[in-house]
Amino acid sequence: MNRTPLVASLVATALLACARAPATPTAAAQAAPGAPADYLPLAVGNAWTYLDRSSPGAAPVRRSVRVVERDRDGYFVDDQRGALRADPDCLHDRTRRLLCQPLRAGHTWTSVVSAAAVERYEIAGVGETVAVPAGTFQGCVRVRSQLRSGGVEQVAELTYAPGVGLVRLETFAVVDGVARPQVRGELESYRVGAR
Repeated sequence: MNRTPLVASLVATALLACARAPATPTAAAQAAPGAPADYLPLAVGNAWTYLDRSSPGAAPVRRSVRVVERDRDGYFVDDQRGALRADPDCLHDRTRRLLCQPLRAGHTWTSVVSAAAVERYEIAGVGETVAVPAGTFQGCVRVRSQLRSGGVEQVAELTYAPGVGLVRLETFAVVDGVARPQVRGELESYRVGAR
């Protein structure tokens, strides 16, 4: 599954620790305050370090990403060759809309990633509290994406904390109803400044 910018290096490096897909929340459609841009601060110099928990039983590997420039199209480019931009309604890379308004549980949208592939997104949770090595974050928004290709469903869950960015990433492949771990990354440290 080819993800982008600040997310791309994590998807390629950290494995999911659980063996089944999380259930869709049944709570009422609670709205998260703010805009998508509030959940991933974009500015040159902002940096995040994640713990890659790819290999069960092995020590986690540190993976860092830093925004190095803003290009002429308004995308913030990172040192992993990813690019993100926040518009009033969505946070997106050059191909996908990653987080879109309204920030309400159950809200859905799609992104066409190729002529044969459409990713489906859903806000799976809002107002969540998430504990990772970098700390405990409240008011988080969790987004689930799904892409079906060749009989395999690729699922990713990205959890964003307001004013911080991506704090947790988990991906897995669902084959014949069984979730197979792929990626798990958790925020270890971060440095964000003003936008």
